[in-house]
Amino acid sequence: MQGWMKLSGAVCILWGAAGTGIWFAGRYRQRILELEQLKQMVFLLKGQILYAGAPLPEAFGTVGKRVTGTLGNLFQETAALLEAQPGEPFPTVWRNAVSGMEGKTALSKSDRQMLESLGEHLGFLDRETQERTLLLYLEQVDTELLVLREHKQERCRLYTSLGVMGGLFLAVILV
Repeated sequence: MQGWMKLSGAVCILWGAAGTGIWFAGRYRQRILELEQLKQMVFLLKGQILYAGAPLPEAFGTVGKRVTGTLGNLFQETAALLEAQPGEPFPTVWRNAVSGMEGKTALSKSDRQMLESLGEHLGFLDRETQERTLLLYLEQVDTELLVLREHKQERCRLYTSLGVMGGLFLAVILV
């Protein structure tokens, strides 16, 4: 009886550790997808601001409606806050909205800080400065995506392997 309990405990530990490794690999892939989605959204935002001449609340609302998920909600929430609080400076509204994303997205802390810095130069400067800000952000995202894609296969394999091997190690120690 006791042998079966140890064996079932070892199996549970192995499955849990392997699942954790697989979860980390999935988060890594999700981060890449969300950065690609964010890049697309910033392109759309750029078009709304520069070519359609839309004010920020309208531009963010339009882009947010085109995309589902956490990032779409971020843009829609920003648009709603801008309309509800017309005297509030855009960088403050944006910073609060981005900080509210913590735990709801696979974006890393550095990704969210980069996203927060995007809002520092939008809204109150001339269109040329806004365009340069958006282009700079797009370059930063491209650089980050290049690094992430380059290491995707090895990192995902590493996370999965570490989960399985860590589970085996714990199971052997505890049994």
